[in-house]
Amino acid sequence: MVEELNSIQVETPEVGDVVKGIVTKVEEKQVIVEIENCKFTGIIPISELSSLHVEKASDVINENDQLELKVLKVEEEALVLSKRAIDAEKAWESLERKYESKEVFEAEVKDVVKGGLVVDLGVRGFIPASLVEAHFVEDFSDYMGKTLSLIVVELDREKNRVILSHRAVIEKEQNEKKSALLETIEVGSVIEGKVQRLTDFGAFVDIGGIDGLVHISQLSHSHIDKPSDVVEEGQTVSVKVLGVDRDNERISLSIKETQPGPWANIAEKVKVGDVVEGHVKRLVSFGAFVEILPGVEGLVHISQISNKHIGTPQEVLEYNQSVKVKVLDVNEEEQRISLSMRELEETQKASDEDFRNYQAQEETSSGFQLGEMIGDQLKKLK
Repeated sequence: MVEELNSIQVETPEVGDVVKGIVTKVEEKQVIVEIENCKFTGIIPISELSSLHVEKASDVINENDQLELKVLKVEEEALVLSKRAIDAEKAWESLERKYESKEVFEAEVKDVVKGGLVVDLGVRGFIPASLVEAHFVEDFSDYMGKTLSLIVVELDREKNRVILSHRAVIEKEQNEKKSALLETIEVGSVIEGKVQRLTDFGAFVDIGGIDGLVHISQLSHSHIDKPSDVVEEGQTVSVKVLGVDRDNERISLSIKETQPGPWANIAEKVKVGDVVEGHVKRLVSFGAFVEILPGVEGLVHISQISNKHIGTPQEVLEYNQSVKVKVLDVNEEEQRISLSMRELEETQKASDEDFRNYQAQEETSSGFQLGEMIGDQLKKLK
């Protein structure tokens, strides 16, 4: 235990005594101190100023600083003193309390070394690289001079070993936020989040301390092959909460349900009489469903597929075939569109017939038949 200095009245201190002094001179490798109630001059070697390496005494001590010091050696007219020993003794008492209570405290990074960071707590405290952050850090140079929140995770006074963790503080805060969020989040709420990672089956989105899953089927109204088709890591997105499993800490999310559906205002996009191109997406006994817009399928009833009688749609159509269809009816409320391929066939047939009639009319008005003209040309060749 550090002695109370007010009670110290010494003229000839002994090794181990604690004295109080005022700095009178700061040299490069040592500090000169005037000791209270003592005729001896005090000298603090640079190695006894701090638990960490010091290049120049002036980096850590100034003239007129008042210090508590421990006597290391008594020489003829001088005392060899240690500031480091007093700081360490106080530090160990404080660190033991912090270790027992798991107290969070702050300290400035004084050195970046191979394998981690060093702080000065009165004793040398070490933060291993794996305990700096919850994520991987490649370069720690930016941490020099930075103040970190820490807890003591290992303490051994005999070995002068102090292991600290910033990562544990972060994870504790994350768990507290996670628990609070799980208690308050409601199904149906729409919130913002950030895409953390992509998998084959969906995207994990951080919604403020906890990751929720947006299944691939909830990423878009239209069909997608992989999540990266519509989102990327780091992207900010709006999500709707579909489900909360508090026991297993799982949250189901949807991006799709925060966006207008493909059928929204469909009557403005597709009108009766329009001729559009689409792809056959489903073949059923009563017809074919053709996608005419992303996520919008209309039905070509079997009676509207062809002018010829067919037993099944498969006789003339196949999956993903590109076809032209005419819009017969649009029902936005029931999300139904009726289409026809047959009417386009009839239009084409009528068009062909009109052209033939026009051709025949031209031949008659000219006074000769096309066949006669070709015959005359053949005669000339003979």
